[in-house]
This record gives sequence, C-alpha cells and structure tokens, in this order.
Amino acid sequence: MSKALTLILGGARSGKTSYALKLAAERAHNVLYVATAEAGDAEMAARIAAHQRERPAHWHTLEAPRSVGQAIARHLARCATSDLPRVIVLDCLTLLASNVIIPLPEPVSEAAAQAALNAELDELLAAQAASDAHWLVISNEVGLGIVPAYPLGRVYRDSLGRANQRLALAADEVLFMVAGLPLRVK
Repeated sequence: MSKALTLILGGARSGKTSYALKLAAERAHNVLYVATAEAGDAEMAARIAAHQRERPAHWHTLEAPRSVGQAIARHLARCATSDLPRVIVLDCLTLLASNVIIPLPEPVSEAAAQAALNAELDELLAAQAASDAHWLVISNEVGLGIVPAYPLGRVYRDSLGRANQRLALAADEVLFMVAGLPLRVK
C-alpha cells in the first residue's frame, strides 16, 4: 500500500471501523492503530474493549486522546525503519473533536472550538505528510441529523463538519459508509 490519506465517513454504526480494519489488514501486516477514545464510563470501556478484540494482536496500538499528530510523529520517530507501519488507522476524529472541544471554557465559542480542532488537524496533516504510510482516518458525519438543541452540541457539530471538509479536501480518497457498504465520494 502506498502513501495516501483515506477519509472514511459515516453515521454511528455504519461500519466505518470494521471497513477500515478490513482495508488495513488486506494492505499491510505492520499496522498502527491510533485510538482517541477515553473510557469515561462503563459503557465506553466496554466499547473500547470490543474494538480491541476486533484488531489483530500483532498490530501496534497508540492511545492518544489529544495531540494526536504529535503522538504519532513521536511513535514513528522511535520506530526502526523495518518496523515503520505501512498503514495507520486513526479511530476516530469524532472523539478527538470531543476531547479538544469539551474542556474549553464555557460557553464554548465556535471560534475557540474551531481553533482547537484546527490545531489538531494541523498536527495530523503534518504527521501524515512526513510519513510513508497509508492513513485511514475515521470520522462521523454528524450533520445529517437533527440540529442539536443546545449550543455546545451545535458548536461541536459545526466544528466537526468543517474538520471533515478540511480532511476530505486533503484526502486522496473519501468513502462514505452506509449500512456497512462503502460509497466512493472522492
């Protein structure tokens, strides 16, 4: 698999992660799985455990809830050339957005949320450009549903939508998952 950036979008439970894992396994033995989730409660801990069971045991996992681009760059710098991952799966931008927006001072302004998320994207895109791996970035498309009833929800939805647009523009390929089926958007 050659160097590229693939963005995999879709709604909740649309098959994004399963499809990304399948692609990664088909294309490389040496895979780095980057997890942005934090186990804040028992339900999230169970979800994380389920995702862990889905991945091959020989894959490397990097847990990075924030400063993800920097964490990946540090990880790659420590790898011997023969150990560099050929595929990097980032799961997921949706949780990364939550991780950087939720801690902002209330009331969260759209400008502050976008600035925090753009800083993460700057680091991610720099790390991606510096690596020779094929990146599979997973993100939810949250703008297809009901407009959130509360300001933070609207700020989150809008900021993630803009982040998805920015990644889609930078991506070599964009897939949209519907009921487990990939639709090629770009």
